[in-house]
Amino acid sequence: VQLQASGGGLVQAGESLRLSCAASETIFSFNAMAWYRQAPGKQRKWVASITPTGSTLSTGSVKGRFTTSRDNAKNTFYLQMNSLKPEDTAVYYCNAIRFSTTYWGQGTQVTVSS
Repeated sequence: VQLQASGGGLVQAGESLRLSCAASETIFSFNAMAWYRQAPGKQRKWVASITPTGSTLSTGSVKGRFTTSRDNAKNTFYLQMNSLKPEDTAVYYCNAIRFSTTYWGQGTQVTVSS
């Protein structure tokens, strides 16, 4: 399984970005998909999850600003990030879980300037 993350960039505070994660297999083969982020010098942390059927969860710090979605036909899931803050600056990683196996995509850098 390969996951290809894209969509990162440099934005100003208050702006938006949409990250994409394209899977090499149908996302219905996964139990769940997720986004994590890792700020410089910090541990990687969970941001949000989505199941193939569309159930979503997100961490408190992004609630109301970040939204996960998926396009089953494109085998792709997304992280829509609105009202970005400097503290959202991190490398964002997508992952997918199939039973006991976790697959990771490469990271995409998101930098939010104040």
